[in-house]
Amino acid sequence: MRAVSASLIVLLAPFSLGAQDTASYSIDPQQSKVEIHVGKQGAFSAFGHDHLVAAKQVSGEAKFDAQKLDQSSVRLKIPTKSITVIDPGESEKDRKEVQATMEGEKVLDVAKFPEITFTSTAVSHSKKIPDGWELTLAGKLNLHGVEKPVTFPLRVTANGNELHGKGELSILQTDYRITHVKAGGGTVKVKDELKITFTIVAAKDH
Repeated sequence: MRAVSASLIVLLAPFSLGAQDTASYSIDPQQSKVEIHVGKQGAFSAFGHDHLVAAKQVSGEAKFDAQKLDQSSVRLKIPTKSITVIDPGESEKDRKEVQATMEGEKVLDVAKFPEITFTSTAVSHSKKIPDGWELTLAGKLNLHGVEKPVTFPLRVTANGNELHGKGELSILQTDYRITHVKAGGGTVKVKDELKITFTIVAAKDH
């Protein structure tokens, strides 16, 4: 019996080790940061200003395998109500007006679409760098009730029990049926393209 048990351990060892290679992580909302940069355009755009918007609550989970990066994955969730206009240097009154417009039916419509989600579908073009990995992440972004495929570069580092992901992507508001809002009597309009920058920190599950 001992010989049989020993043989089973030897045979199953590679599978148990492989299962341990993929670790599960939970997104840390306190350390994670997602910012949305909204530019301006139009004949009188010099009289307007760019907007900086931050997502205050980011949650989700990740699975990471340093040996098989293509089997890694991530899922993120952001409540639209938590998205806040930062706009440093602007008055509180102006920030509140932009916030109200952003939450309204023409833009995020937070009452109808309470969440933004991202679910990865593939990891490719991975490259080892001194402090981590550079890779390309593909996935589905669900925003304003519309789901679209997105692909963007991502830099990943693993430090003890923490996983860090940093990158940026650009999307078009019109792809997600979001209306271009105007200001200054309709002479200043925000750009269709939004740039999203993010730093995601996740803690290893125990």
